[in-house]
Amino acid sequence: MDRITLAGSNAFQAANGYDYIENNCIEEPTKLCEFKKLNGRILKTVDSVYQDVGSVDECRELCLNSPYRCHSYDYGDTGEMVCRLSHHSRATLSDIQEPYLEVPEASTYELSSCYNVSIECRSGDMIARIQTSKLFDGKIYAKGSPNSCVRDHHDKIVTSSDLGLAVTCQYDLTNKSVTNEVDLGVHGDIMPAISEEVTVDSPNVAMKITNRNGEDIMQSAEVGDPLALKFEIMDKSSPYEIFVRELVAMDGVDSSEIVLIDSDGCPTDHFIMGPIYKSANIGKVLLSHFDAFKFPSSEVVQFRALVTPCMPHCEPVQCDEEESTGDLRSVISFGKRRRRRSTNPNEDLLLVQSIQITDKFGFNGENNRTESEAVFIPANAPCVNVAGLVVAAAVFLSAQLVVIAAWTFIWQRRRLGGKIEDGVSVAQSLGHGRTDSLCKLYEGSGFSHHRRF
Repeated sequence: MDRITLAGSNAFQAANGYDYIENNCIEEPTKLCEFKKLNGRILKTVDSVYQDVGSVDECRELCLNSPYRCHSYDYGDTGEMVCRLSHHSRATLSDIQEPYLEVPEASTYELSSCYNVSIECRSGDMIARIQTSKLFDGKIYAKGSPNSCVRDHHDKIVTSSDLGLAVTCQYDLTNKSVTNEVDLGVHGDIMPAISEEVTVDSPNVAMKITNRNGEDIMQSAEVGDPLALKFEIMDKSSPYEIFVRELVAMDGVDSSEIVLIDSDGCPTDHFIMGPIYKSANIGKVLLSHFDAFKFPSSEVVQFRALVTPCMPHCEPVQCDEEESTGDLRSVISFGKRRRRRSTNPNEDLLLVQSIQITDKFGFNGENNRTESEAVFIPANAPCVNVAGLVVAAAVFLSAQLVVIAAWTFIWQRRRLGGKIEDGVSVAQSLGHGRTDSLCKLYEGSGFSHHRRF
């Protein structure tokens, strides 16, 4: 520890009769460094001066790669393309009077802290180690997901001096070569009689979201639909079997997650997902039934599982399941492999699969309504019977046809009647003189007769 690592802690006090000697050649972590900008001031004296430096970033790299502990630099303030380096900072200049020149346009960049981050990737988790150049008094925590890490200087709040790191592990699942040397019990310089080298392919395991029978692959579903999570070894002749553990459901945006199958291979809540069992119809297939669910923040549900192959068989694990009556019953889940002396964590396979789940709240019901769904009419709206409307239309058309037929019949009859009247008129005109003579004859005889035609 020195004045740099203990800056701001008031750990150094004046003491008569003592001399403090500080090492300025010690190697510090320089992988990730932060500099704070001090406006309006530059150091009067520096350790190194470089000319023809292209940018302030190049000046920063010169400070980080200097042969001594460089704690501050300035660029372009004492001359064009001039970079000045110094091992001093405000923490080491507390006992020096007026170490800075006040220049309004100038800026000094002071080293705040440096970090070296190392990651250890394991089968089910990762370990991140952070080495700092200053004494750290705070906390380091994972920010809501396994691949986000936050380094907090303050215990309660997040400040501008805090640092967020994104760490990632990549697993290389390649083929492995296994060598078996048969020992015949002969000791000495004699070479082994038989040497056999066998290449065993790592199993190709797929995780799919299907229906309860494990047949149709589902790309989307609604909340409550009966589904199944299917784990299958694609090579039917593979000598491996598999077991599943640490099955996690995430919301697709890496902010919320829930554990469905724990590290022992047992379901955490059988109301959400049941135990893992072997398929009776398909070989080398594991199934787990569940009803479709979703997170409030996203329609995408992402499943992540840790699958480990085992030979020749995987032994199931006994899990306690709570029934609706509150009693516990024992169920079998293929989530734990047979115990072996040699266990290699690199055999674990990390599988990820996602599905789109929509809810049934009916916000888009008008667009998705089918013909079989009921249509609700407001109380103040008139009620229309479709069947009655069809019957009324048929009666109206029939009445129209009857009226048209009657009008046609009357028109034809009137036309025929007009022709008959014309014939009668001609006959009357021809016999008009004779009729008048007869009338006079009757009148002269004193008889009174009515005329009839």
